[in-house]
Amino acid sequence: MATVVGVRFKTVGKVYYFDPAGEDYLLGSRVIVETSRGIECGEVAMKSREVPDDSVVKPLKTVIRAATPEDLARLEENHRKEQSAAEICREKILKHGLEMKLVNVEYTFDGSKILFYFTADGRVDFRELVKDLASVFRTRIELRQIGVRDEAKMLGGLGICGRPFCCSTFLGDFQPVSIKMAKEQGLSLNPGKISGACGRLMCCLKYEQEAYEDLIRRTPKVGFTVSTPDGEGTVVEVSLLTGALKVRLSSGDSTTENYYNKSEVRVLRGKRPRNEEPAEE
Repeated sequence: MATVVGVRFKTVGKVYYFDPAGEDYLLGSRVIVETSRGIECGEVAMKSREVPDDSVVKPLKTVIRAATPEDLARLEENHRKEQSAAEICREKILKHGLEMKLVNVEYTFDGSKILFYFTADGRVDFRELVKDLASVFRTRIELRQIGVRDEAKMLGGLGICGRPFCCSTFLGDFQPVSIKMAKEQGLSLNPGKISGACGRLMCCLKYEQEAYEDLIRRTPKVGFTVSTPDGEGTVVEVSLLTGALKVRLSSGDSTTENYYNKSEVRVLRGKRPRNEEPAEE
């Protein structure tokens, strides 16, 4: 087991492990650590705890120290400089006629590098832009192209539910979402109703997917032949959440349709349609 402290560098971002070196840092406090980008100031998102060795990327870097008032003042100064840098970058983008949209600017803590995040429909030749920016800021410049989901996470906003975006409030990482999830949850496949502000499928489709998959496994499908209190019939309609089934019953030349709860019916194995898997009882 390894003792670690969790640190994140963005409001809603991935939590990275560091060696606390025996110190006990308060949740939400600021600490100075060494990263692949250099010295950074992060927020303690997870107090010291033991985790399995295989969940730690070795070698584990050590927290340098708790942030001082001077460190916090530098952090605030960097934020002010980021706003100015964004305005200058937008002017340079227009000057070079580049088809790109600047989303965010980020100074490293020690000021040794400035990162410019942007979106674009395709590849952008920004070599001349980098040279121009380097001549203005006299430091290392990095332009990083991001996707529309990352853009939404950085900028924030309100979803169609009226609440702030999940990605900008509590989702550390994006989870894969597919149109199959919308189909299995019985949602409209209209892109305008199942897409977020980023234009991609809504992240919240993932939240209840496991529950729907469990219901699908335990509920007879449309077309199954089942035994009901009133005789044998064929399932013609299914409500996963309520467990209600509409079953078509045939008796001689007459046909009726009744509703039953799935607990009242039993799948007649051997009478289900071909290529269908039996529902769990």
